[in-house]
Amino acid sequence: MPKLDLDAISQSNATGYPPPFDRAVQGRWYRRLAPAGGLTRIGASHVVLKPEAWSSQRHWHSGEDELLVMLAGEAVLVEDAGPTVLRPGDVCAWPADAENGHHLINESGEDCAFLAISAGPDAGGSYPDIDMCWTADGVYRHKDGTPYPARPA
Repeated sequence: MPKLDLDAISQSNATGYPPPFDRAVQGRWYRRLAPAGGLTRIGASHVVLKPEAWSSQRHWHSGEDELLVMLAGEAVLVEDAGPTVLRPGDVCAWPADAENGHHLINESGEDCAFLAISAGPDAGGSYPDIDMCWTADGVYRHKDGTPYPARPA
């Protein structure tokens, strides 16, 4: 059946970010929708941000398009051009290779929720505010190319 049961999809707040960059996303809870729906050519996640949580470190992707649809609550989108308040029904799109660092911050006192959809080969990207980037193999590195230590299993 095409309808996904959100409650049946496990929720996680795991991150691969090395310390101290992992702290800001501890209140980010996500469900991976694409695998649950058998989708293999796009990524899709249902994301809930607790108050004060970030969706990610501010970043941009090489080779991967991103689309975000705000579902509930309110969040602040932070991009190179500055902040924008997002509310239910708002839609954001970032084409692959556009070096416009972005993330959401829940500055409200209530949870917010959004869908994050991606397509295309993730060839890496960068975090403009911090000394971190990632490569196509998923390794987090300093901008000089030195890898961060692997997270404990």
